[in-house]
Amino acid sequence: MYYPGSVYVDMSDVVPPEVRPKPAVPAKPANVGAPSPSSPYPPQGPGIGGGGGISALPPSSIPVPIGSHGPGHGTSHVVGHGVGHIAGHGGGHAAAHSGGHGHAGSHSSSGGSTLLGYIGIDTIIEQMRKKTMKTGFDFNIMVVGNSGLGKSTLVNTLFKSQVSRRSAGWARDEKIPKTLEIKSVSHVIEEGGVKMKLTVVDTPGFGDQINNDNCWEPISKYINEQYEKFLKEEVNITRKKRIPDTRVHCCLYFISPTGHSLRQLDIEFMKRLSHSVNIIPVIAKADTMTIEERQEFKQRVRKELEMSGIEFYPQKEFDEDMEDKSDNDKIREAMPFAVVGSDKEYQANGKRVLGRKTAWGIVEVENPNHCEFAQLRDFLIRSHLQDLKEVTHNIHYETYRAKRLNENGGLHPISSNDTQESNL
Repeated sequence: MYYPGSVYVDMSDVVPPEVRPKPAVPAKPANVGAPSPSSPYPPQGPGIGGGGGISALPPSSIPVPIGSHGPGHGTSHVVGHGVGHIAGHGGGHAAAHSGGHGHAGSHSSSGGSTLLGYIGIDTIIEQMRKKTMKTGFDFNIMVVGNSGLGKSTLVNTLFKSQVSRRSAGWARDEKIPKTLEIKSVSHVIEEGGVKMKLTVVDTPGFGDQINNDNCWEPISKYINEQYEKFLKEEVNITRKKRIPDTRVHCCLYFISPTGHSLRQLDIEFMKRLSHSVNIIPVIAKADTMTIEERQEFKQRVRKELEMSGIEFYPQKEFDEDMEDKSDNDKIREAMPFAVVGSDKEYQANGKRVLGRKTAWGIVEVENPNHCEFAQLRDFLIRSHLQDLKEVTHNIHYETYRAKRLNENGGLHPISSNDTQESNL
């Protein structure tokens, strides 16, 4: 029956949904997700969402939720497992259309979703880089070892600047202290627009006394004090936007190049502090040994460390995946690094190099055929610096934090006045 004002529809032309052919799911275009080098966004094509190459589905065949802006305006189309097509409304809600089982939103049942256009997720790395360049970051390194092993020189060589305590005004004729002292000096160094506040913690007097019993205790106390400072800042009612980080991220332990074995003091120090700080053992002044002597000494030191149950950084249990394990195994096999430090340049083979001049030639610090300084630098700064900070925060600091909270039944919040008094 026909009523005035109504639209007449011939039902003989309507195909029932159960016999209507389902549209084929298009394959992922080869260029999706790969923006051009000159622009963070790919060229807009005739396909869905500007991805190009998907012309089988005209815009009229894509269901658009009420209130959305249609294809190409903030609506993401995701092909999921068993899903014909999913139209996301504003990125938060989704309507799933499927003959089988559908998954609403951007979830898929197994291997993730296939993107039909560029989103921009990969720009998070650039965002993090810009933020880090603005704020900078902290790195705190401690050097421990007998006097005369070149600790200050090696730190200056690592960072190619006068950053050690000795360079900051320590006199060369200063007498060895009667007791172990802990002194630190901080510098802000910048490279490529990235700022780093570097703090070098020195331990003059370590191992230089006749009686060295418990000489590691002041160092252990200092490390725990930095954890305590950070913990007190964390439990404040009004916390600082950025908590000052004075925690020791790395401890370079200098081994004397005796060519024989580790001293009992070396073993005791590393055994007692390996669970509270990242210890990296290095053999100092490696140019005093022949290549054969160096290799034999390295093997002997590794064996003694293993027999004593000493775990140095990078620890095996902290390897996150097989790639980490493979990379770290190579580093562990090369440790302890036999190094030579020098902040003086000499002419060698037509170029200026950092080195130590001897009667028979120049020992080039950054030449891998002469010593292992380059390996230490690449490991410490170029590949594992961030991991050193993360292991310090997630493992060593968390261990200290859990212990303190268990002991006291939780720390009471500290007022801002108490914090100011403690910093004086």
